[in-house]
Amino acid sequence: MANRRQLKKALKNATGELFADCVALGMCQQCNQETLDAIMADIIALHLDYVSRVSHTEKGSEKKFYQVLRREFTEKANAISERIVNA
Repeated sequence: MANRRQLKKALKNATGELFADCVALGMCQQCNQETLDAIMADIIALHLDYVSRVSHTEKGSEKKFYQVLRREFTEKANAISERIVNA
């Protein structure tokens, strides 16, 4: 990513897609609404956590910081995606 603003937009797009999947699944009424609500709350918490982490970058080790951040975000987003599929 070229800068923090683009990284924040990418995070927003990824979490927005996950949230949209939950809303679409809820409209089909094929799963438990409480489960979807819990997943949506986790998506919002994920978004807020990672945007705040991007806003407070550690100086001196930026490259490693962003590599770890991207890896952790991808793992958590994939885990949430799995929960959506299984819901």
